[in-house]
Amino acid sequence: MPNKSTRFLLLGNGEKPGVPEQAEGLCRKIASAGGVVDALDLSGETSVEGHGADLALVLGGDGAILRAAHQMGQSQVPVLGINLGRLGFLAAIGPDEIEEVLPVLLAGKHEIRKNVMFDCQTRTGSTKESFPVLNEVVISAGPPFRITGVELAIDGEAVATFFGDGLILSTPIGSTAHNLAAGGPILRQTLPAVVITPICPHALTFRPLVESSDRVFTLRCPNASEGATLIIDGFLQFPMKPIDEVTIRRSSVDFELVRIPGRSYYRTLTNKLAWGSPHDGSVGR
Repeated sequence: MPNKSTRFLLLGNGEKPGVPEQAEGLCRKIASAGGVVDALDLSGETSVEGHGADLALVLGGDGAILRAAHQMGQSQVPVLGINLGRLGFLAAIGPDEIEEVLPVLLAGKHEIRKNVMFDCQTRTGSTKESFPVLNEVVISAGPPFRITGVELAIDGEAVATFFGDGLILSTPIGSTAHNLAAGGPILRQTLPAVVITPICPHALTFRPLVESSDRVFTLRCPNASEGATLIIDGFLQFPMKPIDEVTIRRSSVDFELVRIPGRSYYRTLTNKLAWGSPHDGSVGR
C-alpha cells in the first residue's frame, strides 16, 4: 500500500518553458497516488526552511537543484531532480518517467545518498555573512583581468598563493561542473573530499589538489583587481576586496540525493559525458 503520509516539496525554475505546466500536472499525480504537496515554489528564491516535508522534487536542470538546496538551508531533505535542462548530472529522471518512479518513492523503495555541503563565511571588516554551498566557491578575476593572486590556507597553515584567473574549491557534487571545465578531476559524489583547482594558472606547477572535507579553508585576495568576484554555486556573486576573507568548512547538514534502483553513477557519467563504450559493448545493454 502507498505511504499516504509522504509529503513533498515541489521546487523548480518557473521561468523555464514548460515548468509551470509540469508542476501543475505533477501536483495532480502526487495527489492521485496518495501523496501530499507540502509546499510549491517555482521562484527559486523563497526560503522553505522548516517545511516538514519528506522528499523534494525539483523541476528543471542542475541549476534548479542548486537553488533548491539553498532554499532548504538547514532543513535538507532527499532530492529527486526531474530533468528539463540540457545536461543534468543531478537531475536523475525525465518528466516522462515520474509516473513510474512515484510509486517507488511512496513505497520508500528508493535509496538516499548523502553528499558533502560547505558553509562559506565571508568577512569584510566586522561584517560577516554565511551561505550554503552545494557545488563550488570560486574567486574569479574580473575587468581589467589582471593576473590575480589567491592565497590559500588550510587549517590556518599557509599553503600557496595561486596566480592566474582565479581558484575553485569544489565539492564532489560540483566536480563535474566548473571544476571539470577548468581541468580538475571528477570525484565520486559521496566522497568526503574537496578539490582545489586553479583557473588558468600562471605557472605549470600549479595543479589541482584533493583534500579532506573536514579541513577549514581560508581564501584571501590581497591584490584583487576592481572586477574580482566571489561566486557561490554560480548564482551568488559578490565583489572581492583586498581586505575580504573567505572561510569554507564542511556544513553541519548534508545534501541528500534520491537514487532510483538500476541507475548507476558511472552510467550517468558515460551518458552525460559521451564517454566511449568498453570494447565488450556492455554499456547500453
